[in-house]
Amino acid sequence: MKTMILAAGRGERLRPLTDECPKPLLKVGDLPLIGHHLKRLHQAGLNDIVINHAWLGQHIETELGDGQHYGVHIQYSPECEGGLETAGGIAMALPLLGQQPFLVVNGDVLTDFDFQCVFERAKAMQQRNDLAHLWLVENPEHHQEGDFGLTQEGRLSANPVASQSWTFSGIGIYSPALFQSIAPNTRARLAPLLRQAMTSDRISAERYNGHWLDVGTIDRLQKARQWVKNGLCQG
Repeated sequence: MKTMILAAGRGERLRPLTDECPKPLLKVGDLPLIGHHLKRLHQAGLNDIVINHAWLGQHIETELGDGQHYGVHIQYSPECEGGLETAGGIAMALPLLGQQPFLVVNGDVLTDFDFQCVFERAKAMQQRNDLAHLWLVENPEHHQEGDFGLTQEGRLSANPVASQSWTFSGIGIYSPALFQSIAPNTRARLAPLLRQAMTSDRISAERYNGHWLDVGTIDRLQKARQWVKNGLCQG
């Protein structure tokens, strides 16, 4: 099973740190942020990795190379300046991702998520002819409104009651079919595709209750570093 790590963001809220260093390469403990994902993915047997990039992308390729240091094999999907948004970036990388369901992980989160479960979820997706399976987390302070609802049957809902909404973790499995309508080099957001698929009940989801942090600001970067220092979310 292939994995794509999204690493094309500019990291505006982390400036000036990201003026000369792409966000995924910011150090969190002894590893760059993206390195924690690579170690966990390797531990789970997910060694075939695709990484997209735009801002300072060559720095990412120089730092990570072919992935040998982490025990994985990395291919890169370069994007134009400014990037292609999440769905556009995934659609651009489809030739590298193949015809089977694949895992996608946001490169700017820190988590202790155990990726070994994704194989079973991918099989269930194919059996139900679903287009995606997402993991949702408790709404963080900076995103109290959440993103989606979750039914008792484990289906994603677009119209949750406010008190029952959850935040998308940035970890999901997708069928290539979800992105077939997007032409290469086209900017496209992921949320509209998900909401369209929800209308035909083709997205499953579940809660993740472990450690998870969106490392999107300098304050949250410091929190991530403290977590790792305290032994949490170690790669």
